[in-house]
Order: sequence, then C-alpha cells, then structure tokens
Amino acid sequence: MFETRAAHLRHTVTNVFDPQHASEADWERVLAYWRQRIAEDQPGEPMLSDADTRHNVLQPSPLYDMHRMLAVNAQGEFIGSLNASFRREGTPDHAAFAPFIDAWGGVLQAHRRRGVASTLLQGLLALMEAHGKSVATIGAHLPEGHAFLQAIGAVEKHRTVENRMAFAGLDWPMLARWRSEGFAPAHGLHAEVHVGRVPLERLAALMAPLSVLLNDAPTTQLERPPMRFDLEGFGPWYADMDQRGGDHFLVLLLNGAEVAAVCDASWSPRFPDRMHQRLTAVARGWRGKGLAKGVKAAMLQLVRERHPQVALAVTHNAEVNAPMLAINRRLGFAPHRHDGQYQIGIESLRAFVSTRTLASQQETQEERP
Repeated sequence: MFETRAAHLRHTVTNVFDPQHASEADWERVLAYWRQRIAEDQPGEPMLSDADTRHNVLQPSPLYDMHRMLAVNAQGEFIGSLNASFRREGTPDHAAFAPFIDAWGGVLQAHRRRGVASTLLQGLLALMEAHGKSVATIGAHLPEGHAFLQAIGAVEKHRTVENRMAFAGLDWPMLARWRSEGFAPAHGLHAEVHVGRVPLERLAALMAPLSVLLNDAPTTQLERPPMRFDLEGFGPWYADMDQRGGDHFLVLLLNGAEVAAVCDASWSPRFPDRMHQRLTAVARGWRGKGLAKGVKAAMLQLVRERHPQVALAVTHNAEVNAPMLAINRRLGFAPHRHDGQYQIGIESLRAFVSTRTLASQQETQEERP
C-alpha cells in the first residue's frame, strides 16, 4: 500500500478544465469520467445525456466564477475532479461573499485512498491563495467523503437531508383541506400564483422579500454570507427553459406587499417524472397558522394539473428544521440521502497540504536506490 501510493502520487497531475476551449478529445474523456462518477456515487439515478451535460457546463454564470480541476494519471485518464466557485467581483453583496469559496468533487472508486484527492486539494489551496479566500465549504454524502474531510481537518457545520415522496401516495383530500385552511379569508392574505414563468419585473420586486425569508433558513453553525436571491441568476435559467423547456412554479401568500408565505418548485422535461421542491418559507410573524401546509398543498396540486406524469417529488431540508420535516413526513416524504457541509480555513488546509507534500517527498527519497 505504501509503495502503491507513492508511485501513484508521482504520476498524478492536475489539469485545469476550461469548457469553453476544451478539445473534442478532452470533452469525450471528461464526459466519460462524469458518467462513471455518477454511476458510482449515485447508483440507479437517471443521468443527463452528454449533450445536456455539455450544454449545462457551457452556460455562463453571471454571479459566480467557476474553476474546474481534473486529476490525470500516467495513462492520461481522468480519475478525479475538484470544482470550485466564488462570488464574482462587482456583483451585489460581493464584500460579504469575499472570504468564501465553495468546492465539490470526487475520485473514481478504483483510484481512492491513493492521494488523488490530496493532490486536488493543492489546486484548491492555490486558488484560495490567488483570490484571497479564507474559508472553503465542501459537501459530502458518501462515507468516504465524510471520512476524508474529517481527516484533513475540516469541521462539519451543517447537515441536510434529501427527501423524496411518491405522488401515488399523496392524500389529495388532506391537501385540499390544507390549502383551504392556509388560504382562509380569516388570515387576511391574498394569493399570487405563477405557473411556468414569473414575469421578470415581478421577480425583480420579489428578490428582496424572498431573500429575507431565504436568509432566515436554519444553517446550524455554517459560516456564510447572507443568503439571497439575485435577479441575475434567474435570467439565464429562464432563457434556458425558453429554449429547452421547463417550468417554474411560484405560490405566494401576501399581506399587502409583505410575503407571508412562499413555495416554489421546478420541472424539467429532461426528467419528466419528477419535480423539485425549492424554497418553502413562512415569515416569522405568520408561523403557526398552517400557511406552509397551504402553499405546499397548492404547489403540489398545480404540478399535478400541469404535469400528471410526475411521480416523484424531491426536496432538501436542513436536519434541524423540525417543523418543515414534520410537514414533509405527513406528506409522505422519506429520507433518500444525507449531506454534510464541512468548512476548513486556509491555514488548516495549508497545514494539511504541506504535510502531504512532505510525506510524498520522503516516500520518493526512500524509494531511490
């Protein structure tokens, strides 16, 4: 094991993958790598076609700078990857985002425990140093990912659960009651519903109040900038849906201009049997009145009417969000996978990378005749 790791480290290099200028040969290799990673890490999950994956990767991001690194072995095969993103300078609230960088990636099963991920972290450290980032946030859902992040000194700060629900098991009479109670005139609220798209001028007016609700979501001990919605992020998404199909659903309960409750969801023709529940939130002063159940019921009814082929709902919840988890359990949602959000400071990452570099040098020297 010692000799294998040393030999592997000497023949593993990282390359930056620039999707805008990659050759067709590199695209073929990277798409094959991504297909294998998904099959290994998410067995049984439907995959995007290569054409759709390539299209998504090539889409510009107006708010975030994206960096992609690939680990390459001596045979020229892509065996691991690390992606990183951070808020683009000049975008709203950039100063609050400035210390933070998000990273994610993995290594093919046959090449794990051989130093590949440690080699990729050298690229993450270089990126943080070059752009003045001090905190990296990295997610994990596989046991190997949790173990690796703990080994490098990262600290788990937040846990989320991906919940899934079969439409076939929904109690539609119960949902009708939930909607009726949540939308009851006694609350003094009025409903606003959008199916397919929300007019951009209306979205613009909603960015601030929806950001307040989003920022109130529980994130345990996660160090983070204020969470927010940005109109710049909706433009490319809507343009893509206009070109390739898809729907955005938005249900609001309003007290004048104040958003008392919201629920939104999305549907894509690339996975026509499922819908993704996005934000469900209720303003603090309106909680305990059944509004969350009301807007969720209205959303599910809308999706059923517009896309009767939908069989599965997917949503993500903070594990500390007991009220929302209780509502989801009553609907029939069940945990599918758990994700940990880890954070590591640049000094801790630098210390880990330096020990790995030193160990690699020592192993190489010991192998010399």
